[in-house]
Amino acid sequence: MSVTITRSEREDLQRLVRQREKVLKSAARQRSAELLADFENQMSSEYAFDDDAVWAQATKAAEREVNKAKAQIAARCRDLGIPGQFAPTIDLGWQHRGYDNLIEARKRELRRVAQSRVEAIERKAITDIEMSCLEAQTQIAVAGLTSAAARQIFQTLPAIEVLMPKLSFQEISGEAEPPIAEQLVSPGALRQRRYRDRKRLQGDVTPPNSDVTVTPSSDDDTDGGQR
Repeated sequence: MSVTITRSEREDLQRLVRQREKVLKSAARQRSAELLADFENQMSSEYAFDDDAVWAQATKAAEREVNKAKAQIAARCRDLGIPGQFAPTIDLGWQHRGYDNLIEARKRELRRVAQSRVEAIERKAITDIEMSCLEAQTQIAVAGLTSAAARQIFQTLPAIEVLMPKLSFQEISGEAEPPIAEQLVSPGALRQRRYRDRKRLQGDVTPPNSDVTVTPSSDDDTDGGQR
């Protein structure tokens, strides 16, 4: 059952829908900022080890193991009679050159990916907001139509799917009419090629509009002499 609303109600609803669209778009932009902040927190948790206190703790643990190994090496050298000044030993070395750059480069890469993803999400959200608000305004406008002719005119408006149909892989990749190859050559070259194809089937490859020398036969000479 169709419901007709008054003009005042229609104006109030349309104004409310426009306000809601504006607020939702602002909320979408705010949501994008929140998503990026949340991603930064996740990335910080993933790279929590990249901290001075963590590295200091790892260094102390490594030093303890190195000291144990040095004591074992020294004891074994004494058993073998190797003087202390000639005994082998080990030391702890810390290789960190370029590590900071590697971590920061990885973070920048992930940050760019996250920003692109959030931008795509925001664009889709804004499109959905606009479409939903347009649908609401459409329903409001249709509810205000009183004549059957007005409703029929509205129903004839094409949808976006009609204006922009899906691509057909067969139409793009399959044979075209005329073929794609023929569409890429000039009309003159196209006629020449078609002519050669026909003559090839007939056993004659003489191109059109070419100079052809005809040698008269003896019968022609005789006839010419009689005339």
